[in-house]
Amino acid sequence: MNEKLLIVDGNSILNRAFYAIKGPKMLTKADGTPTNAVYGFMNILNKYIEEEKPDYLGVAFDLKAKTFRHQMFDGYKAGRKGMPDELAAQMPIIKQVLKAMNVAVVEVEGLEADDLIGIYSNTAEKEGMEVSILTGDRDALQLVSDHVSVIVPTTQKGQTLTTKYTPEEILDKYGVEPCSLIEIKALMGDASDNIPGVKGVGE
Repeated sequence: MNEKLLIVDGNSILNRAFYAIKGPKMLTKADGTPTNAVYGFMNILNKYIEEEKPDYLGVAFDLKAKTFRHQMFDGYKAGRKGMPDELAAQMPIIKQVLKAMNVAVVEVEGLEADDLIGIYSNTAEKEGMEVSILTGDRDALQLVSDHVSVIVPTTQKGQTLTTKYTPEEILDKYGVEPCSLIEIKALMGDASDNIPGVKGVGE
């Protein structure tokens, strides 16, 4: 049986955990530091470690520095709201927790977590591994192959539900091979990243 890599989109999963356990009774440390995102992130991570049973595990994070996409297009992610202070305060905490667990934390200035996930998944696949990508960002679906699957968790009524995308799932849902999602996204545009797409071409 091939070895398996589980690579996690740290920002995406932490963001999802933050909003899933947010409210007037937000979890905090004794000094008032919020911990809801850390708690939720670890619950999600442990669930998929148990289910996927990976041989290798890494978590990729974005850094604040601009990326090569900003150099290509000035409007990239323009207008996007910044990270809430309560979430930003938990970013160093989750990295400390992961490092204490001996989990690889990967971040590179000028690259997004998406880029690192693409690089690591492609490299691992070439090395003969099976790869599972844990993310809430459907941009990762373009990476799906016979040996790379994308796990997208959603939360409903406090329960974490899973959609696992394989090439068959992509073809069934979108009507194309995974690599063609790149062209579809380019034509459609992406409001979340302020990418305009081709005028007159919609979903």
